[in-house]
Amino acid sequence: MQRPPFAGRIVLALLVLVLALGAWGVAAPAGAALPLADASGQPLPTLAPMLDRITPAVVNIATRSTVTVRDNPMMQDPMFRFFFDMPNRGPRQRETQSLGSGVVVDAKRGYILTNHHVVDNADQIQVTLKDGRTLEAKLVGSDADTDVAVIKVDADDLTEVPEADSDNVRVGDFVVAIGNPFGLGQTVTSGIVSALGRSGLGIEGYEDFIQTDASINPGNSGGALVDLSGHLVGINTAIVSPQGGNVGIGFAIPINMARDVMAQLIEYGEVRRGQLGIVIQDVTPAMARALDLPVTEGAIVPQVMEGSAAEKAGIEKGDVIVAVDGKPVKGASDLRNRVGLLRAGDKVHLELVRDGKRRKVTATIGERAVTQLAGKEVSPRLAGATLGDVDGKSGKGTGVAVTDVDRGSPAWTAGLRRGDVIVQVNRTDVAGVGDLKSMAGHLGDTVLLNVERNGQAFFILIQ
Repeated sequence: MQRPPFAGRIVLALLVLVLALGAWGVAAPAGAALPLADASGQPLPTLAPMLDRITPAVVNIATRSTVTVRDNPMMQDPMFRFFFDMPNRGPRQRETQSLGSGVVVDAKRGYILTNHHVVDNADQIQVTLKDGRTLEAKLVGSDADTDVAVIKVDADDLTEVPEADSDNVRVGDFVVAIGNPFGLGQTVTSGIVSALGRSGLGIEGYEDFIQTDASINPGNSGGALVDLSGHLVGINTAIVSPQGGNVGIGFAIPINMARDVMAQLIEYGEVRRGQLGIVIQDVTPAMARALDLPVTEGAIVPQVMEGSAAEKAGIEKGDVIVAVDGKPVKGASDLRNRVGLLRAGDKVHLELVRDGKRRKVTATIGERAVTQLAGKEVSPRLAGATLGDVDGKSGKGTGVAVTDVDRGSPAWTAGLRRGDVIVQVNRTDVAGVGDLKSMAGHLGDTVLLNVERNGQAFFILIQ
């Protein structure tokens, strides 16, 4: 599975369809004008008028990042360096560059939608418009779980793409992909919607992809997938490709999902997800027969967390959730996508089946407990460390566990190692990552950690 972007081909069916519309006197879709004609006067199809309107809103994105080069582990051994008279040097770094695409969705405020993986860890983001202007962009917010990011530019005379309702997209709809494949510059391709609601691909945490046969190649990520009227239906994000090129299986994030994520990124700089507090799995026909269920689709609940929003709403083990806010639930991933973007305090109306009877309950989404945190979210000097709550079964008491450290990272250089437990930060006790996260942005230039390792305690001073 690769993360490139989007391009496509005009399929023969499109030619036949539009010619037939012209021959039968049926109005063609808005934007799919037919101003040209062959020698016999037969109109020829073209998407040019529609593309003239919206392609200025699709931008090329170039990023620069500085990454740490991992040395051979032997180079980290002080005895090895001493024996071979090698200097004690810091981690080596190198600059990397990447290319992608983006879509202007708010011309007035300069907001551009793209993919998280296009701008992840970027030190510099540069946007090139179709008219040749090159602008510096700043990151507004990014969400790895949905692979959505929002960047912002300050410029006049921007063009935005109007948004569609992706819930109305159907398999067989014609779509056009616009992006920057292989860094060639703006490229337009077309195809059809091949499938909807694709999930379980392991690409993102929340998956509800639009699948299309429009060509997607590296550099198209973050580009636009539009319908024939020029309305944005999705953000190109990934392809299935054994050889690294297009094979006709591409995926786009539905604009409705991207829009919800964007709203939180603009407001908070992150997505603040709530929690319902249940474990769910798909209802299969075999399971429905075994449990004598009156439905064959939905999400069954094998476990309800104690004290959770679900328990307070009256959801019980064995319930089958079949609808959320009046919309049917096809399976566990469908329910997860619906609830996953709700914020703490939001109310959600659920329809469920229990003992063969349908019931309706209303749950108030609760706060999501923070169980893992990237060190860079606390302090740049802790970048490279992954932090988590101490497992109560480990016998280590409370604190923040260092679950992983990238070799050569700032956290590694400071002295943190996997398995360490941070019990104090600047002489303040920390019981878990929730306490540590609350300190983010308030630690100052010097950070003093009280760390336990293999039964011994010591201090690490980071400055």
